[in-house]
Amino acid sequence: MAGNPNAPTEPALARRRIRENWGSRLGVILAVAGSAVGLGNFLRFPGLAATNGGGVFMIPYFISLVILGIPICWVEWTVGRYGGARGFNSAPGIFSALWPNRVSKYFGALALLIPVGIYMYYVYVEAWCLAYAWDYAVGRMSQYGAGTSADTAALMSAHTNHFKSFVGMGENGLLVHGDLQQGVVFLIIVFVVNFVLIYRGLTKGIEAFCKYAMPLLVIFALIVLARVLTLGTPDPSRPEANVNNALGFMWNPKTGDKTVLESLANPELWLNAAGQIFFSLSVGFGIVLNYASYLKADDDVVLSGLTASSTNEFCEVCLGGLITVPVAFLFLGEANLTKEVLGSSFSLGFMSLPAVFAKMPAGNFFGAVWFFMLFLAAITSSLSMLQPAIAFFEEGFCMGRRLSVTCLGLLTAIGGLLVVYFSKDLLATDTLDFWVGTVCIFMLATVEVVLVGWVFGIERAKEEVKRGAALRVPGIFWFIIKYVSPAYLLLIFGFWCYKNIPDKIRTIGAMTPEDRGTVLLMLTFIVLLLVFFALLANLAHKRWVATGRLPAERSHRFPVVPVGEGRRTQA
Repeated sequence: MAGNPNAPTEPALARRRIRENWGSRLGVILAVAGSAVGLGNFLRFPGLAATNGGGVFMIPYFISLVILGIPICWVEWTVGRYGGARGFNSAPGIFSALWPNRVSKYFGALALLIPVGIYMYYVYVEAWCLAYAWDYAVGRMSQYGAGTSADTAALMSAHTNHFKSFVGMGENGLLVHGDLQQGVVFLIIVFVVNFVLIYRGLTKGIEAFCKYAMPLLVIFALIVLARVLTLGTPDPSRPEANVNNALGFMWNPKTGDKTVLESLANPELWLNAAGQIFFSLSVGFGIVLNYASYLKADDDVVLSGLTASSTNEFCEVCLGGLITVPVAFLFLGEANLTKEVLGSSFSLGFMSLPAVFAKMPAGNFFGAVWFFMLFLAAITSSLSMLQPAIAFFEEGFCMGRRLSVTCLGLLTAIGGLLVVYFSKDLLATDTLDFWVGTVCIFMLATVEVVLVGWVFGIERAKEEVKRGAALRVPGIFWFIIKYVSPAYLLLIFGFWCYKNIPDKIRTIGAMTPEDRGTVLLMLTFIVLLLVFFALLANLAHKRWVATGRLPAERSHRFPVVPVGEGRRTQA
């Protein structure tokens, strides 16, 4: 760079980077809502609710929303804006500004691992949605199960076989020697679209896309919902399969021979509800931290966070909860909606629903609309998974946009290829989803509420939240953030580990050598990815200290940093 007088200097790169901000309040709300609204809203939530007592499930669900979802959401919005006002957009920088301690940057590394690790398999599922939408649009899906439309079980079996063949569940290596061409083509298309949009930046890429994609997603969902609610009794020979009974199957409290209170005493019910809130609102992902850091110092975080959360809940409960399971009940019948079908997003979304569209009048049209809607939900989420690492590369090492996008593209391509190649029984996807998409999310969410409630301090958090707020956070929420949320998280996470991790270890031990090798390879990859981000976070922290952006001392005291000083220091 010294030999090129026209090359931008590090301060010039910093000045160029700090100009990036959200264009409007609506833009940031739609972007955050887009990061939260994903496949889990339309596939995971309906099946989870239907198999966990229907209306009974909604009691711990809404309690978890109040105790975990909204408080952690406000915590992430507040912490993100706090770090952004001091010149940081990445989790290692934000946590270091929040808590000047030698370990804080490593928590930031965890917040980089989660979105990047999830993206590596989520983008593949995103490609399935686009491929299915295309197949419905051109009429190709009608060939699967042709001649079996009168036989529901045979139709479901035909679409199940198609899905397993499409994703290569039979054996590893179909990427190289199998007939996986269509899936790979759509994966490449989706991968390129994601990185083109992320290359365009915050306002011209993410915000501009979400401003169109989110309203379009809601419109498509309303079209499908209107069709479902006007189906009446599709099959006169089955008068019990009507819309009222379909909605009842989804939402009526199902307690069996137990009372409601006895059903609520089941810890697993609360565990599932809390887990869904995490997946639903994208809390604990490190994404909202990054998005909120681009707010101006006096932008409202209370109303914005509440609006984004409400948008997500509308899509999940009012749209997803009224479409997926009820329409499956109408066309497939209650007998075919087993726990195995409803308990798996892949089984419900890509095996059972295609059988529904095959029996529905104008099924190709509604199938295309439905899967394109899922694609829009997926891509608004996957974009948000890329931005935290992009921000880290740019501010931690003064990379330009092109270099940071290239580095992240190569990194995620490696993980994506592992997921596609080791496709047998989707073991690679399942391993990433379990350890990164569940375990690490619980860990990061716990770290965040403990840092804000016990290290940063409730009084300082109150002052930070008040700035620019149109609404006042009810006082009870500060008690919840400091005491209830951490205790609830630790209790739920402890029970979850007790219930799931031993079973996971026993399952790995009982696998064939080939399958066990796949799981161990993916676990090794996760550890290496975490170590990689931890080393980078350490190097970036040293640069920030050397350039005066962070204090050199590693004390527990918080230096007084006026709002905006971090940005002026960069310039």
